[in-house]
Amino acid sequence: MNQNKFLAMLSCAALLTAVTAGCSQGQTQTTSGTTPATTDTKPAQTADSKPAEVKTLTLLTGTTGTAYPALQAVAAEAEKKLNIKIKFDIKPDGTEGDNLVKTRLATGEMSDILFYNSGSLFQALNPEENFVELTKESYMDKLLDSFKQTVSSNGKVYGVPGGSSNVGGIMYNKRVYSELGLSVPKTWAEFIANSDKIKAAGKTAVIGSYKTTWTSQLYVLGNEYNVQAQDASFVQNYTGNKAKFATTPVALRGFEMTAETFAKGYMNKDFLATTYDNALKMLAEGTGVQYPMLTSAVDALAANYPDKIKDIGVFPIPSDNASINGFTVWMPSALYINKKSKNVDAAKKFLDFLISPDGMKAYMSKSKANGPYVIKGINVPDDAYDAIKDMQSYFDAGKTAPALEFVSPVKGPNLESILIEVGTGQKSAADGAADYDKDVKKQAQQLNLPGW
Repeated sequence: MNQNKFLAMLSCAALLTAVTAGCSQGQTQTTSGTTPATTDTKPAQTADSKPAEVKTLTLLTGTTGTAYPALQAVAAEAEKKLNIKIKFDIKPDGTEGDNLVKTRLATGEMSDILFYNSGSLFQALNPEENFVELTKESYMDKLLDSFKQTVSSNGKVYGVPGGSSNVGGIMYNKRVYSELGLSVPKTWAEFIANSDKIKAAGKTAVIGSYKTTWTSQLYVLGNEYNVQAQDASFVQNYTGNKAKFATTPVALRGFEMTAETFAKGYMNKDFLATTYDNALKMLAEGTGVQYPMLTSAVDALAANYPDKIKDIGVFPIPSDNASINGFTVWMPSALYINKKSKNVDAAKKFLDFLISPDGMKAYMSKSKANGPYVIKGINVPDDAYDAIKDMQSYFDAGKTAPALEFVSPVKGPNLESILIEVGTGQKSAADGAADYDKDVKKQAQQLNLPGW
């Protein structure tokens, strides 16, 4: 993927923010800050004026974060305005959830709509066989090209976004940083120095939440900006089986960061039993001070600890060079329509409603922006959280890069389990990276990628 094109699209979203009124969660405003044109909100009726039968759709989703309550809010509006009722089907997170999705698709038991990752994990689901193509739907024009590329296969588009983009970095408690006289680190060495001071003060320097297995990956995944900044050919060579994590020093650094955090005793003693929700509580209360995480966590923090949200900031995964300092960006997950669904037309109407101003107003009532939106005309509100505002200068300066899973179809399914082994001292960083390279090879061969 052309990185300049990606950045240009995000800049376009930022420019739209400047010329359009900010979003509001108020009852009388749309996401663009203006009163919407009157629409027919009455359910469809039959010739004898009796309400038509409600069409029920099933939607498979996880429950981590605020996407689930946000989708529930959209569903409530869709039932009133479209006569479409959404029945939610809940899946677990992480590898267990990925396996469930694949099993459901293979057995023909998938829900009408699936809310799932965009990028490489989407590619692994054989989209042309399993999902309804949306390329020619009129509402596709609302989406930024940079997003559509992450939900496309062979030039055909299959999904619409659920939520905003976000970044991977180190979330931190600004109040504790201030109390300890710490400043935001620009290098890994400075991060280690800060962590030593936090540990000496009797607090958890780096929060670990390995009970929620996917959270083990953030050093490796969030390090991608540093990789692309120092090795512009890595993405192409990695996808073409010419570059490896184990033999590319800057890519190996993410595994080394994971190992060093454990070796120096920075994490909470119960990090293997600590969940994502427990970790957010530690960060909000300041008992844990730094947490490698996606900024999608900001919404959950605000919902559960509204009096602490101003204490939360975020900075990039530090490189070893102060001049290389920027964020890795994640595109939002997406909603896909099961190709075997018997309710395809109704599902298309629901997806159209979701990305409309009314649908996004409902969504944003339960889930505020974690970064720029990828829907034209839907803007980051003026009252965005401080942690989101921390990101803005990096976007303005062009110091962002897409996460590897959005510019390469290759992502091994066992990265989280490998990193738990590295992050508990069972495996060295080098061995973990080598094992992941083997995992990647299997995935690439399953996708029949050239060169593998």
